[in-house]
Amino acid sequence: MTRLAAPGSVECGGVDEENKKWIELGQEQQRAYVMRLLDALEVTDRDKRLKVARAILYLAQGVFDECDTDTDVIHWSRHNVFLLYDMGVFTALLELLSMEMDNNQACSSAVRKPAISLADSTELRVLLSIMYLMVETIRLQTEDDRPEWRTAREAFKTELGSPLYNGEPFSLLLFTMVTKFCSMNAPHFPMKKVLLLLWKTILFTMGGFEELQEMKVRGRERLSLPPLPEDSIKVIRSMRAASPPASAMELIEQQQQAKRGRRSRRPLVKQDSLDTYNERDPFKNDDARDEEEDGEDADSGIEGEVDPLDRDVIIQPPPPPPPLRPPTERASLPKGLPWAPKVREKDIEHFLETSRNKFIGFTLGNDTETLVGLPRPIHESVKTLKQHKYVSIAEMQIKREEELQQCPMTLGEEDVDETPTEILYLGMLPNLSQYVIALLKLLLAAAPTSKAKTDSINILADVLPEEMPITVLQSMKLGIDVNRHKEIIVKAISALLLLLLKHLKLNHIYQFEIVSQHLVFANCIPLILKFFNQNIMSYISAKNSICVLDFPHCVVHEMPELTAESLEAGDSNQFCWRNLFSCINLLRILNKLTKWKHSRTMMLVVFKSAPILKRALKVKQAMMQLYVLKLLKIQTKYLGRQWRKSNMKTMSAIYQKVRHRLNDDWAYGNDIDARPWDFQAEECALRESIEKFNSRRYDKNQNGEFAPVDNCLQSVLGQRVELPEDFHYSYEMWLEREVFSQPIQWEGLLQQAQ
Repeated sequence: MTRLAAPGSVECGGVDEENKKWIELGQEQQRAYVMRLLDALEVTDRDKRLKVARAILYLAQGVFDECDTDTDVIHWSRHNVFLLYDMGVFTALLELLSMEMDNNQACSSAVRKPAISLADSTELRVLLSIMYLMVETIRLQTEDDRPEWRTAREAFKTELGSPLYNGEPFSLLLFTMVTKFCSMNAPHFPMKKVLLLLWKTILFTMGGFEELQEMKVRGRERLSLPPLPEDSIKVIRSMRAASPPASAMELIEQQQQAKRGRRSRRPLVKQDSLDTYNERDPFKNDDARDEEEDGEDADSGIEGEVDPLDRDVIIQPPPPPPPLRPPTERASLPKGLPWAPKVREKDIEHFLETSRNKFIGFTLGNDTETLVGLPRPIHESVKTLKQHKYVSIAEMQIKREEELQQCPMTLGEEDVDETPTEILYLGMLPNLSQYVIALLKLLLAAAPTSKAKTDSINILADVLPEEMPITVLQSMKLGIDVNRHKEIIVKAISALLLLLLKHLKLNHIYQFEIVSQHLVFANCIPLILKFFNQNIMSYISAKNSICVLDFPHCVVHEMPELTAESLEAGDSNQFCWRNLFSCINLLRILNKLTKWKHSRTMMLVVFKSAPILKRALKVKQAMMQLYVLKLLKIQTKYLGRQWRKSNMKTMSAIYQKVRHRLNDDWAYGNDIDARPWDFQAEECALRESIEKFNSRRYDKNQNGEFAPVDNCLQSVLGQRVELPEDFHYSYEMWLEREVFSQPIQWEGLLQQAQ
């Protein structure tokens, strides 16, 4: 097996197998070889262990030296990964990873080094790479999966989500690596690989957005709630991006170009046609000067009253481009608004309270059934509101928690399902704030708007080579690597935080609230706004990748010669899916933190987020625009009449794309919530509810005040009391000082007893 032994320099030891390739071996021969590798992993020599680990990595990567196409590499990688898992390789790697984490010599050596490079984390990177390949490959389902692979997937999923590794799930071990790195105790940890593995582990054990939707449906059925009005994933997928409003200068330029007969840009026509046209080129109407616009003045100019669309002026367009979709697909687009409106119980109560005060002169508290004395139109309004009433799982959980707090004895013990989410939350709870702060520190260090500081954490430890580049080509390649490295870190952290928030919210609302509060207190809201306060179009269209170096293309095909010109040109994609994904995740996190929280919404206003978010609307992607518009909607009533007047196109987009609350006065600013805000009072009340929940469910002495008290003197005195070691050395002195040398007034004691 000469070709197999080359990457890891491990001999197979079989005479008849010596000249065979891995892909030519039978199943039993492959298993025997993996068993030999596992035995060789247990040697004490560090270099030998590394060679064996590299041989296992080569197998997990698909024995690319023996393959001719990318498809073959992927096929053999999948086959080998399931074989490695079946042979128990993941558990062996986990033990090695724990050893490397506890390697104090490596940690202290890295702390003393002035500059950390790739060489300091070689063993860790090899181990994490194998584990990542195993988690990601087993997680993904394909149509040609064998039955035993499906069984292995479920077993691995259960194994990763259960507290099997030193009494904690695997994710918690990775969280510990993150906090050790951010506390500067282990600056050589390869954070990019740790974060990617952590994200994929949580994605695998808890499930992605489609699994979340199914879990939400089942959760509503268990609570006897009506089904969801629609599938949010399908609704968002069917949305189309809107064009950003054109500025007055752009309109004048277009008219001048039309007079000169130029066709460099399509003039404005009806909005529907614009949307269809712009789907082909997401950055058609963006100039460099658009990115320089900042503040309210620029926003006012973008949507001034000179827009010909407001005057129904249609400029004749040039011949239309070829259709982007089949006509049948265009015809099947949904009519009307995309979302079913929702109403809360609180909204109905407020509406009836206002109506009763107006027409009768007194109220009936929370009664939403009695309509006596109210005019007919009010009856119709209440009927419409009740038709669209929506009760969330979170509201039911809060109501149930209040009942448990009021009647802890009569309602009895609460049955808590041991889901992967519940197990992870229980493990994270003692150090939750450290985990959140560490993730936000890494996000800040990887953000493109962050300036390099001497005291900031070094996230480039696993990308910088030992010898710095000396040629222009090497410098350009390293620059691309560094930018790509940061982008991947942002992607992993944003996806990880969003997944955690969504799963915790479904598991229990107060678990979600405590993580949200830690994020808010760690300045997550201004951090995300700072992230978007950049040239967002250039970030979305960044080309920080070299296609010919992508795996498995780089190991199967002949490597073309890299030049400075080819690196500068980048790939042919118009935008970077990785950065678009990160931006959408961060916007969704911001939405989750601020939804229904008046004080946090006011933070968006105080930090002047409106112009920053409006610039993000330039990205013509439907999902990203939806979450930007949601963030703008919740603060429009606080931005003033002049802002709303000069941003009518944005207001129209909010109306068209964001879900409606039937009696939400978001567009006019007359809402009762438009009041002075007290951040501390709201957050303290929320923290009190969270602490009560955690104390009731997770405190070991939760029923201490209700436990029976032993009043028998003999049994109390007969209990064995554990005394500290130093007490045995000094108890005689203590007796002499505190008992024997103190006069006792026996008469006084007797008188007090009487």
